[in-house]
Amino acid sequence: MSETFTELLIEAGEVWKSYRLGKVEVPVLRGVTLSVKRGEALAIVGASGAGKSTLLNVLGALDAPTEGTVLFGGRDLYRMSGRERAALRASRIGFVFQAFHLLPELDLVENIMLPALCHPAAWRSGPALRRRASELIERVGLSGRVKHRPDELSGGEQQRAALARALMNDPELILADEPTGNLDSQTGARVLDVLFALVRERRRTLVVVTHDPHVANRCDRHLCLADGVIAGENPSA
Repeated sequence: MSETFTELLIEAGEVWKSYRLGKVEVPVLRGVTLSVKRGEALAIVGASGAGKSTLLNVLGALDAPTEGTVLFGGRDLYRMSGRERAALRASRIGFVFQAFHLLPELDLVENIMLPALCHPAAWRSGPALRRRASELIERVGLSGRVKHRPDELSGGEQQRAALARALMNDPELILADEPTGNLDSQTGARVLDVLFALVRERRRTLVVVTHDPHVANRCDRHLCLADGVIAGENPSA
C-alpha cells in the first residue's frame, strides 16, 4: 500500500486506551484527537498518571489503541501487519526514553549502531554504519568516549548517547519520553540543546512528553493532557 503525502505526519482520531487489571478495565486515554505537522516540535504536558507515556507509545506504533485510529503519513498504523509496523518503527521512528536503555556489554559505537542492525542487509554495510555512528557520536559531543561502556559514562553522557542511537537511521519522527527526567537541570539543558539542534538541522518531527514547562517551551506548541483527555492547547512561549 503506497503512502499518501500529507503535511501532517501524525493524525490521531478519537484514541481510547484501556488496560484490564483482573476483572477491572482501567481507562487511560479517553478519546484523544491530535495532529502533528512534518517538521514540528510538539510537547505533550501533564501530571504523572495523565496518560502521556501511553499516548506516546500509541503514536509510536508500540501499543495498539483500544479504539480510534492513528495515521502515520496517511497510513493507518494499526491496520498494518505486525511486521510492517516493526519495519516502520525501525526505519522511520526514533525513541528516547527517560531510562537510557543502553546495553551494558556493548561499547558506545555498538550501542548507537543497534537500530541499524535490525535491517536484514546490515552485515553488508558494517563499515558505513560504523562511520555513521561515529559521526553521531561526534555531533553529541562524545568523540572521546567511543570505546567506553555505559557504566563508564555519566547520566548526561548516556542520554546524549541515547539521542545519537535514536537518530542512527535518520528517522522522520523522534519520540522522547521525559528525556531529561533523570538529569539535573544543568545537564538536562545541555541534552536539550543537542536534541533540538539535531532535530532542527534535519527538519525532523519531534513529540516530547514532559511535565517540565522549560522543556515544553522549547517546542512550537504544547498540548495539556489531563485524565486521559486533551485539556488545552497553546503555542509555546
